[in-house]
Order: sequence, then C-alpha cells, then structure tokens
Amino acid sequence: MGIRSFFGKPFARYIANQTKKWSSDPAGSQQKVLDNLIKKAASTKFGKDHNFGQIKSYDDFKANVPIRDYEQLKPYIEEMVAGKPDVLWPGKPIYLSKTSGTTSGVKYIPITKDSIPNHFVSARNAVLAYVAETGNADFLDGKLIFLSGSPELSKKNGIHVGRLSGIVNHHVPGYLRTNQMPSYETNCIDDWETKLEKIIDETLDKDMTLISGIPPWVQMYFDRIQDRVGDKKIKEVFENFSMFVYGGVNFEPYRAKLFDTIGKKIDSVETYPASEGFIAYQDSQIEPGLLILLNSGIFFEFIPADEYFNENPTRLKIDQVELGLNYALIINSNAGLWGYSIGDTVKFISKTPYRLLVTGRIKHFISAFGEHVIGEEVEKAMKNTCGKFPETELIEYTVAPNVTPKEGLPLHEWYVEFATEPKDLVAFEKELNLQLQKLNTYYDDLIKGNILRGLEIIVLRKNSFIDYMKSEGKLGGQNKVPRLSNDRKIAEALIYYNKEY
Repeated sequence: MGIRSFFGKPFARYIANQTKKWSSDPAGSQQKVLDNLIKKAASTKFGKDHNFGQIKSYDDFKANVPIRDYEQLKPYIEEMVAGKPDVLWPGKPIYLSKTSGTTSGVKYIPITKDSIPNHFVSARNAVLAYVAETGNADFLDGKLIFLSGSPELSKKNGIHVGRLSGIVNHHVPGYLRTNQMPSYETNCIDDWETKLEKIIDETLDKDMTLISGIPPWVQMYFDRIQDRVGDKKIKEVFENFSMFVYGGVNFEPYRAKLFDTIGKKIDSVETYPASEGFIAYQDSQIEPGLLILLNSGIFFEFIPADEYFNENPTRLKIDQVELGLNYALIINSNAGLWGYSIGDTVKFISKTPYRLLVTGRIKHFISAFGEHVIGEEVEKAMKNTCGKFPETELIEYTVAPNVTPKEGLPLHEWYVEFATEPKDLVAFEKELNLQLQKLNTYYDDLIKGNILRGLEIIVLRKNSFIDYMKSEGKLGGQNKVPRLSNDRKIAEALIYYNKEY
C-alpha cells in the first residue's frame, strides 16, 4: 500500500461522514446556501437591482429574481468581463470559463474565489466517495490521466480566461501532481490529434491506474494505443488500470465498446460538471443516480420541463420535486449566476438522498410534428434495442427529422457509426422504432396515424464522427455531438459520411 492510498482511506471516510450530514437535511442545506448567497451579494449591482436587501424567503426570491439564460444575463456579464467589480458577485471573478454557445457565440462564465472549490473539491469527493464505499484505494498510488483541454490561460481586463478543464488543472492538489499525466507541456497542445499522440508517448510505458475523460475521446485514446501495440487489450498495456472517471455524456452507448477494448469490466465513477458549476456525482457503486451537491455554493431550482417555455413556469426547490419527472435545472451560485438556466434536464430517482439522472438538453429535442422526442427517450430506445441484438457495438449516433424526404412520408433519421453492426440491420431498425413508440406516445400516434413513417438508420463509415468534429474545429477536449436536434444542420454534414457513398 502506497502513501496516497494509506492516507486516502481515512480521509475518504471523513468526507463520506460529512456528505451524509448535509445530504440528510436537503432543505436545510439548501436554505443555508440561499441565505448566504443573498447576504454576500446584497451590495452588488445585481443584488441592488433585484432588492436582495428585502428578500426574506424563497417566495421573495422568486418574485425578485427572474429565470434567465446567458443572453438575458449578458448585460451584467459584459460589465464583469470589462473588469468592473461587484457586478454579479463581490469583487471580480478570478477566472472566466470560455465556452461555445449555440446562439451566443463565445460565452464567458465567471468563476470566483468562492466558487472555485465547488469544481475541484467536488471532483475530489467523487473519487473519495468510491474509496469510502468500496475500500479500494490502490489506484491512487499509480499514474492518473485527465484527458482535458489546454491549461494555458489568457487574460481579459486582468481576469484569467480559459476552458474549464484547463482552469481546474491549475488546482489539482499537490499530492496528486506527481502522478498526474500528461505533462503540462503536452496538455498545452491545442491540436487534439497531435496532443493525443504525445499523450500516448508519455503514458504508454507508465503504470496508469485511473483514466478520466469524456467516453468518446477516451475510446479514441485507447484505439490509437492499439494501433501502436497491435491486438493487445488495454488491460495488457495498463495492467493496474482499475478506475474510469467520466462525465459530459451518457456512458451507456459507449460502455460495451469501451470495456471490450479494455478487455475487462472496471469500476467507474460518473460526474456532472459544467462551467456553471459542479452539479452532482456518483456516490455509490450500488445505488443508481448522481448525488446532487446541496452544500457546495449552488442553490438549485427546478422547472417542470413541459412548463419551461411558459411565460410564468412553476419554480420548485429541492424538497418540492417529485420522482420520475423531467425538470429544467436552474442554478443560483457564488459564481454570480442568478436564476440561470444551464439548459439541462434532470430527473430524480431518489430522495434519500436526492439522486438524479441527466436526461437531456431543454433545447435538444425533435418535435417537427409535435412528437417532442427527448434525449432520454432516444438513448433508452437505443439501449433497449442493443440489448436484443447483443452483438451490436456502438461508437456514436445522432438523430434528426427529415420533413421533406425525396419519397414517402416524413421520418426520423438516425445517423449511426457502429463498431460492430447488428447481424440483421432491418430487424434492428424495426425494433428501434418500436422501442421509441413505446417510450413516446406522441411519436406512436404519429406513426399509427400515418403522419410519420418508421425511422431509418443511416450507417456511417468508420471515424465519421471524429472527422465531422474535426471539420467543425471541435475535436477532443470537452466537446461532444448533440444526441438529437430539431433541424438538419448536423444531418446535412453527416450524410456525406454515409457508408454507402
């Protein structure tokens, strides 16, 4: 047993006990956060504009602070980016996390001195929760790799600017620095493919025990390693690799292929990080779902997903949500985000403690005919279908409507890159359509009413999604392909990767 694993176990037990305390009083934990947020921000421009000094209850808060997306909060953010202090939070942010918005172009999300622990402490606690539950800590003694964006930072009016993963890289605890991979110099390489080759150079002969990253890019890392070592499984390359930490996308579509490449099943920990804040993490290998972090500087609100676009949607706090319903996630944080819609939808599956599943994006859906198919339904339909065709291995897929096909009724088109195709693609396609009908009654009605015809799978050639992301300048890092969209932009690009062309 190494020194990290030796000291990691008692520390993990301590963190687990602290977690149990705040998670057992969800309403109280959130009320403390809200009271602290309002008190600290009362003298800011936003606080003065929204009467923070008179807010005494959650109802007062809702009456004074409207729900906003980035565009609606942008006037305040622009003042903050210009270097003005005390706009959304006391003082100036210490970082601006630079992200790409679908409608806003470049977005700058503030990270303050108060909010930065939310990001790196939460990531640490996710791993410690695993150690506390399982007693497994040996992986802490080996080499750890975080496939992330560049840690190089620029400055804008005296504020450091960078990608979230790069910013958090600067706050990796000292006790992990010595076994962190890759090197800082390699991590600073912008071109993903060049960077990946250098990462392999540095890690191929190392005792890698923990690997963290978005599943499709970790798969690409493994594939490139196998290109070098021949037919070896990853378990033969990294004999002590035993922990996979991931976030950003649903793991299920990638699980079978990833574990096949590794050559064995290993334990994994799912996290739910965002530039706006670290929302939740998997705290158990036994119980499903992600533990929402109710004491980490974020006061959460939830809007029933089917009310999101209403003029006055219902706003709920944690003790008012119900199990099994989809909610749009709203955050108020010590980064200075207020009534902020991050665009995700979640569903609670437990209240003791509160654990959730990420079900999709509020604006990522298909409803060309009123079917309102969401990401959760698409992913569940694919998972159920693959379960009936166990030989099938997926690499990636996305779905789009085709309102005006060259012939026949309109339909949903599924652009799929397989690692291993189903033996009977026609039967697979029919089953997938049936599964989606079972999950979405509106879609079922449209099929039965001959408004839509059954979905069609368009099989894409190898590396289609990698090539597509490269063409968009979004290869690697934290970038991912939307699972579905209500327009044809992605579909029109992917059609040229059709395997039959």
